[in-house]
Amino acid sequence: MFIGTIFINIIIPILILLIIGAVLQRKFAFNLKAISNLITYCLMPAAVFTNLYQTEIDVHILLEIIGYLVAFSLIIIVVTTILSKLLKLDKGEAAIFKNSISLINSGNYGIPVSQLLFQANPLGISIQIIVMVFQNVLTYTYGLYNLISATKSGLEILKSLMKMPVIHAMILGSLLNWLQIPIPSFLWTPISHLSDAFLAIALVLLGAQLAQIELKTILNRTIVTSSIGRLIIGPSVALLLIFLFGLDGVVAQSLFIASSFPTSRNSSTLALEYDVHPDLAAQTVLFSTVLSAITVTFVVYLSAVLFV
Repeated sequence: MFIGTIFINIIIPILILLIIGAVLQRKFAFNLKAISNLITYCLMPAAVFTNLYQTEIDVHILLEIIGYLVAFSLIIIVVTTILSKLLKLDKGEAAIFKNSISLINSGNYGIPVSQLLFQANPLGISIQIIVMVFQNVLTYTYGLYNLISATKSGLEILKSLMKMPVIHAMILGSLLNWLQIPIPSFLWTPISHLSDAFLAIALVLLGAQLAQIELKTILNRTIVTSSIGRLIIGPSVALLLIFLFGLDGVVAQSLFIASSFPTSRNSSTLALEYDVHPDLAAQTVLFSTVLSAITVTFVVYLSAVLFV
């Protein structure tokens, strides 16, 4: 698969949906909170449920993936901590910087990319879902800790995680799959329709959110360095770990590609909620998302060369 083909078939469709979202938001000023709730509480859980219900994941592979994700996150956390000290960032900027590299947009960017890439192999999509759930846990533990300096107790963070519908969908989908319980068509059909709607609406929402971000001084050293960290250092660490863990095939492909996605929009949302340099966080999301059109294309190409 050539780089041009990947860009045209995978990245261009995503960019088109992002642009549609941005244009529509400029014209109609949607209630983005309501659309976000639709995705969080309905469409994403449906997509997670259907993929995990239909896919069999070997326990050994699952443990390998979890081990890899823990190692990857720990290395990235150490690297970002060192870089933030070298850049001599203040406490607030350092929190945004570390979150912008550690927290990946695995949901409304990562899953649509995986759905386009792994249409013929649901295992690739299921691995991305596992990555997304892991990233959600990381966001509301490490990411939250960075911003609020542990003003929430561990129990409160755990409660907020267990309220997330995507966690319930993951458990239910996996359980029904394991027990091989059939789902009647009158239930499966609407769930399937909701799952199919996720890709387009998630990307349109992301485009609408990006349209609200002010450019201002987007080319400052913190934003540029964090984008390099997220889009280049992240995949480099992932590639090293994939070789060390001896991973190959679809598992290696999916994990490598999952490491290349831009900064999570949740990093910006949390920064806004706790009033910790929200403009810096939002501009980092925008800059890394724009640059990812180039870097993700290259990583997808490299994954096809290395792990076919």
